[in-house]
Amino acid sequence: MLAFESLDAVPADFGPSAVTIGKFDGVHAGHRAVLARLDQLAAPDGLATTVLTFDRNPLSLLKPAECPESLVSNAQKLDLLGSTGLDATLVVKFDRAFSTLPPEEFVTRILVDTLHARLVLVGRDFRFGVRGSGNVAQLTELGARYGFTVSVMEDVASEGDRRVSSTWVRELLSDGKVKEATDLLGAPHTIRGLVVHGLQRGRTLGYPTANLSPEVEGFVPADGVYAAWLTVRGIRYPAAVSIGNNPTFEGVAAQQVEAHAIDQDGLDLYGEVADIAFVEYIRGMRKFTGPEALAEQMGADERRIREVLGVAPR
Repeated sequence: MLAFESLDAVPADFGPSAVTIGKFDGVHAGHRAVLARLDQLAAPDGLATTVLTFDRNPLSLLKPAECPESLVSNAQKLDLLGSTGLDATLVVKFDRAFSTLPPEEFVTRILVDTLHARLVLVGRDFRFGVRGSGNVAQLTELGARYGFTVSVMEDVASEGDRRVSSTWVRELLSDGKVKEATDLLGAPHTIRGLVVHGLQRGRTLGYPTANLSPEVEGFVPADGVYAAWLTVRGIRYPAAVSIGNNPTFEGVAAQQVEAHAIDQDGLDLYGEVADIAFVEYIRGMRKFTGPEALAEQMGADERRIREVLGVAPR
């Protein structure tokens, strides 16, 4: 997939294209349905399937107090979009100047002059241009004027006819419901971070862990213990992951993410970038009477995690 980080980065001969527009936070099942439809519409004319997205949630500029935490970083979003078979993604810097573009200038400058769009796929509630003043009807009129057609995508519903959304995924992760979030995302929710040195308490208990830097990419699920897959340098390991402040010990930071790679006690991951893909919630974070009781519980956690991930007992 081609990834353009500005309008100027798009080659003059790019396209013609089929474009869809949105935040694509998490690239969940609803987004994937949109991209599948985009591919269907683009195929007959050989159009380049293209996503137009933003470097931040527009609310972070327009209504900061209402802006939710993102499910994924920009780098993660590009990885997820690339995995769908998409031809190209244009990431636009959503700054004050961009937010004030009149609807017609948005269309001519980006869709027509830069992406050479021949087809644009949007949802029924799509808005664009300064203060969201442009709507689907206006986009359709502008398309007729500038040489592209507009197709409207219906919402993708899941259980109980609720629309699949990043908000719903965020709610599930906030409750530790990573398995249910997987159903909406189409893949396990993943965070990414640099492995740094910790206090090595896990090692003394027989469960050495890879501690992620506080600057984690992606939405961190609720505190607790999880079955997960830990991927480093392209190699995937079954893992027991702990999120929280480990209340059994004093002086632990407010929240830490620690991953124990099962059956890999000698593995040195310091300085590496690790991905953690969450599979199932095992238990909540709680305080134990001491290290021995905690170690006993960690053993029980690992046995359960082996069952979840299909890893044979040691």
